Amino acid sequence: MRFEKWQALGNDYMIVEQEELPFALTPGRVRRLCEGHFGVHADGVLEISRPQDPAHVADLRIFNPDGSEAELSGNGAREAILYLRHRGWTAEDTFAIHTVAGTIRPTVTGPSTCRVDMGQAHLSSKDFPGGSEDGRGEVSAGGGRWSFRHISIGNPQCAIQVGSEAELSALALESIGPRIEADEQFPNRTNVSWYTELASGRIRARIFERGVGETLSSGTGAAGSAVAYRQERPGVSPGEPVSVMLDGGELEVEVGEDLRVHLSGWALP
Repeated sequence: MRFEKWQALGNDYMIVEQEELPFALTPGRVRRLCEGHFGVHADGVLEISRPQDPAHVADLRIFNPDGSEAELSGNGAREAILYLRHRGWTAEDTFAIHTVAGTIRPTVTGPSTCRVDMGQAHLSSKDFPGGSEDGRGEVSAGGGRWSFRHISIGNPQCAIQVGSEAELSALALESIGPRIEADEQFPNRTNVSWYTELASGRIRARIFERGVGETLSSGTGAAGSAVAYRQERPGVSPGEPVSVMLDGGELEVEVGEDLRVHLSGWALP
């Protein structure tokens, strides 16, 4: 079975083409492929297949290491986008890919970089059915009560602002992350991000991914944090980029007045 291993800011995926797979990807097989001893030790699997709609270059499915399927991944999407260019699926700089979350439209900006139209973010969704229109809520975890903002950007995000970089670094995500991910307010579980402002237009974030745990980076987690940050800073010009510093590196997120999100960053084999 042929595959490639790609990474974006330390978020690594195994990429496979469906027509070359000798078997269907089941949750058990995905877990086996991602594990360290018998697999390739990956944060997930990207399955690329020929598109059902000719307006798309490819269909993309994204699997977490626990075998569950994710609607979207910003880092995984960039890896798939640049893989498609490197493997000759398209020679165009701008094209469309179909995901479970819908169509994403990337623009390749360099040999290892691209800018992705991630679609419109929403502050209310079926993934937070009891929530208010502004996405605000509270959740208990780790002996404390956390104020958050729900963001839907292809997948559910729970973004929590903290007061300082020191407070952010001290968080024990391995204990509080699972509790928030599985809180009853989120019937489909949720991704969780904690962020703090470093300077105007620049934030630091840590990410706890649904079905994964704490990761070095997450594109949709960065997007969720940036959208939440922009909601707290209404005076900032719409579309002005937010630089999001993650353990694995930096991503740039543009948030429009209508909450349309563009994510820019790199990916490498």
